[in-house]
Amino acid sequence: MNITVEIDDKSYDLDVPETLALEAAEFFDKMDQDMNCGWQMSRWWVPDPDQNQRCQIVADKLLTAMQKNNKEYALMMCAYILNSKPDTRRIRINTDGEIQGNEFFDH
Repeated sequence: MNITVEIDDKSYDLDVPETLALEAAEFFDKMDQDMNCGWQMSRWWVPDPDQNQRCQIVADKLLTAMQKNNKEYALMMCAYILNSKPDTRRIRINTDGEIQGNEFFDH
């Protein structure tokens, strides 16, 4: 599945293998367990992140993966988002430090 990641004024098209969500299910479960304990989202502590907030957190991890040219981890983070929000076709990552500014679009 193709997904576009927008970071600042650049766009990156990533092809996420449809099987990746199944292959990484155990890893995604571990990520969810970690987030079940709460998460620091920029300046705010969120004790129980909802589905959208979890995807915003993962988009922040996606940004780090893209900055470090870690394509495998970037694809895994995209797969997590697609697993949670299957209609997502575009992710706009906020780079000003506010995780809540990460956005997901179905077009």
